[in-house]
Amino acid sequence: MKRNQTRRTQRQDYKMTVATNVALGLLVLSVGALCIAPQGNAVTTEGENAELYRSAGNHSKGVSLMFNVYWGTDEVYRILDTLKAHGAKATFFIGGCWADDNVNCLRDIYENGHEIGNHGYFHKSHDKLSFAQNKKEIEDCNRFIELAIGVVPTLFAPPSGAYGNDTLTVCKTLQMKTILWSRDTIDWRDKNAAVIYTRATKNIQGGEFVLMHPMEATADALDDILSYYEKLSLSAITVSENLQQKG
Repeated sequence: MKRNQTRRTQRQDYKMTVATNVALGLLVLSVGALCIAPQGNAVTTEGENAELYRSAGNHSKGVSLMFNVYWGTDEVYRILDTLKAHGAKATFFIGGCWADDNVNCLRDIYENGHEIGNHGYFHKSHDKLSFAQNKKEIEDCNRFIELAIGVVPTLFAPPSGAYGNDTLTVCKTLQMKTILWSRDTIDWRDKNAAVIYTRATKNIQGGEFVLMHPMEATADALDDILSYYEKLSLSAITVSENLQQKG
């Protein structure tokens, strides 16, 4: 009697062990599948979801030089000459208060075939501005640029890369993309052509957005930077052109 009870208990224990192992196996498989399966519904804070871009992706064969302009009119003309010599194009993000005093230079940039973007009117920290203040800064700059060259910018580069949700919402309302960068030459601080060259070229990939300013050292380094891109079969193109290649 006791022997039969023992056998029944052993069979029950065996069945329980098998069932437990199967359940654990299924759990491991399901967790593993979640870990390796493509997360197609993941929401990002960049790209098409937020209209915020730091690059165009490394599928592109173009590099976009972005010049934020609030000063350096003489250097802008040197930069234009170098870009022309290489058949290169760039995007110039224009500060409204600079453009107000340099309308002819703004027109020369545009007439040389370069893209004109918006860099705000007074170089404010847009992350600290309200919705209405963001809108005024961006719209005032847009209006002035439109009066000067007849074109309304579709790209906005927030000064110092500072933006908030209100900034993104305003840009979306105005059908504009918010543009940051994949690499910063920090040329406004480190006025050294060799350093700027290295930051603009080291491990460069297609699709990158390279931030610059109209500094003397930047203008000095630009010819070598563009020559290096050419050796890698990378074209200097505008931000919008780069984003179009993104598909």
